[in-house]
Amino acid sequence: MGLLVWRVGTGPFLHGIRAVDATALLAAFAVGVVVTVGCAWRWSVIAAGLGVRLPLPEAVGSYYRSQFLNTTLPGGILGDVHRATRHGLAIGDVGLGVRAAVLDRVAGQAVQIAITVVVLAVFPSPVRPYLPAVAAALVLAGLAAAALVRASDSKGGRWALGDEVRGGLIAHGNWVRVGAASTLVLAGNATTFLIAARAAGVTAPLTVLLPLVFLVLLATAVPLNVAGWGPREGAAAWAFAATGLSAQWGLATAVTCGILVFVASLPGLGVLLHGWLRRPT
Repeated sequence: MGLLVWRVGTGPFLHGIRAVDATALLAAFAVGVVVTVGCAWRWSVIAAGLGVRLPLPEAVGSYYRSQFLNTTLPGGILGDVHRATRHGLAIGDVGLGVRAAVLDRVAGQAVQIAITVVVLAVFPSPVRPYLPAVAAALVLAGLAAAALVRASDSKGGRWALGDEVRGGLIAHGNWVRVGAASTLVLAGNATTFLIAARAAGVTAPLTVLLPLVFLVLLATAVPLNVAGWGPREGAAAWAFAATGLSAQWGLATAVTCGILVFVASLPGLGVLLHGWLRRPT
């Protein structure tokens, strides 16, 4: 963030903050509901595949709380750690709760990467020349993951990774529901960024913006941020500049998006406070 201020000044930050209006906030909040329900649905499906009961309303509340923590604490994953451990304690098996949450995150990011590669292949983008190498690397990563699962199963032990992957992500048609939920979540996140771009005054057509949006969302998933800030702004500044839209517009859009995402996560604060108030004294 300091590097961005040094390179482009404080103007884009201030513009991004001023660009936030009631219409953008309401739209982002509504999209945030869809995204959160989609995330909770995916988590609930995966938990059921692992033999754990997780009602959707409970999953929605827990996901809102984790999103709020992710957008207010460093790293971007502490909310998920909290969600996993609380669920594990509730079912009497912290390890199983953690594995369900890990499968949830991995499934979401796998679908995100796959769709991002397709979008970048269809629409012009600054990384299009590198897509063949990226696709080859993804295939190798998939083969390595499959080999890891098989090796884990062959060693036996207290739990088999392959059994849990199959149960949580594949069996009983779970792959369809998990894929649909992940696609819904990704579409919602992309919509939020597009709302931010229009609110910030970016008028580029969707064919130009879509590949940039998906590149920025990939950077947002990197757990090296402070309360959600850092990689998103850097990636937006670079991607917009590489496309000829200027780093200032990219940074302003990312700042607006950060504010919209934070506001959309505020129900999580209510869930957190409700949990504290219900603690026995």
